[in-house]
Amino acid sequence: MQQDWQAVGTAIGARLDEQGMTMTELAARAGVSLTTIRELVHVLNTRRRQPRTLAAVSTALGWPEDHLGKVLRGTVTAAPVNPSELPDLATRVRAVEERLSEIEKRLPG
Repeated sequence: MQQDWQAVGTAIGARLDEQGMTMTELAARAGVSLTTIRELVHVLNTRRRQPRTLAAVSTALGWPEDHLGKVLRGTVTAAPVNPSELPDLATRVRAVEERLSEIEKRLPG
């Protein structure tokens, strides 16, 4: 089975940036060592990991438990939508719609 550890590292790194979380915080939340997180993010050691390690890291990042496993196998590429972010997203879309409506009112014609 093809395993894309680079995709896993990229996904974790991007999510850390997105959430403003450090690797140390992630390690603590996931209950794994900082070394494990560093190895995953920087693709330093692609030895076989326990499925529960990727599950714990996925959960600590706010993803479904199986997300990083799917990234590893190449069956998912995009991060899943976090349901808790939907109300904020809906509010932001409404604000954009209102601004667009105001702009359209000012246009001639």
